[in-house]
Amino acid sequence: MFSVSKTVRANDDLGPDQPRLSRHQIWQGLLKKAENALPYVKAMTHCELKERGEDYLLREIEFRGERAMERVTFEPEHCVTYTRLPGCSVQGHIKNEILDAADGELELRFTFTLSLEGVAEGSAEEKQYAATMEADYLKAVQATLSAIRRSVADELAGTGG
Repeated sequence: MFSVSKTVRANDDLGPDQPRLSRHQIWQGLLKKAENALPYVKAMTHCELKERGEDYLLREIEFRGERAMERVTFEPEHCVTYTRLPGCSVQGHIKNEILDAADGELELRFTFTLSLEGVAEGSAEEKQYAATMEADYLKAVQATLSAIRRSVADELAGTGG
């Protein structure tokens, strides 16, 4: 099992026409991502909502060519946790958290803790997979914030998307 975490500041390096995001706006974006991750995660080619409960979703995804079921749980305005259900070669969970930095600025942290079926812990194969996931998830954090910012900008402009 390995774990990698990436944190970025939500409102750093804003362009002149980019809106500053609030916690609620980021949260709404994370909810949209939970329902359909395709605009946010390039390596995902399928995302279908199967069930919706009060504080969870059940979805089927295809990530790097492998189908998997995920249970997505919500801690409102703070954290979305994706847990892979049995039957997939990659098990574990992924968290998307909205955090307050020491200076009061908002941050978005993605953490994944995964294990690979049939791969020895600490092996070169596991380390290579972890490095690839780390690069992918840094891109996913940035893509998530960019997509949320575009949605907010559209709403502010009155186009609604």
